[in-house]
Amino acid sequence: MGVTVEVHQVYKYPFEQVVASFLRKYPNPMDKNVIAVNTVEEKRDVSTGIIYRKRIAICRNVVPEILRKVSILKIPNIQLEEESWLNPQKRSMAIQSHCLTWTQYASMKEESVFQESMENPNWTEFIQRGRISITGAGFLNCILETFASTFLRQGAQKGIRIMEMLLKEQCGAPSAE
Repeated sequence: MGVTVEVHQVYKYPFEQVVASFLRKYPNPMDKNVIAVNTVEEKRDVSTGIIYRKRIAICRNVVPEILRKVSILKIPNIQLEEESWLNPQKRSMAIQSHCLTWTQYASMKEESVFQESMENPNWTEFIQRGRISITGAGFLNCILETFASTFLRQGAQKGIRIMEMLLKEQCGAPSAE
């Protein structure tokens, strides 16, 4: 089965500032669930100028305590892998993330894009689609997917609030033009 969550946001800041804030977003006191984000690979394609990054995020396990009675859910942290492709010339960055924990029971994938807004070149459009599907947990599949859907939606909204706060702190008021 599975659940999908989609988010669309326009940041009224230039692309370069939005990407720089995204790359510095975590860890952050506004979201204590993200413990660390480590860049494990970074390289630039000299022919295209595209910068590839691979990062690993360590996050607190947010599965409710009642569900952690199931042995596979009794872990303190989960790991996520994020790959990004930054194209400075086209002013776009594509991101793909997936969960490295519980892969035999769950699939969590996110695809995101930051790109110059068609409405205003000084603004940046953000589009994200996340999908979670749970298998192998029997009757808990539906319960866990419902929880995951709520968590994804809330997490996406929290991520947008953090980005807005960082951008305002680092860059000042948003661009009206």
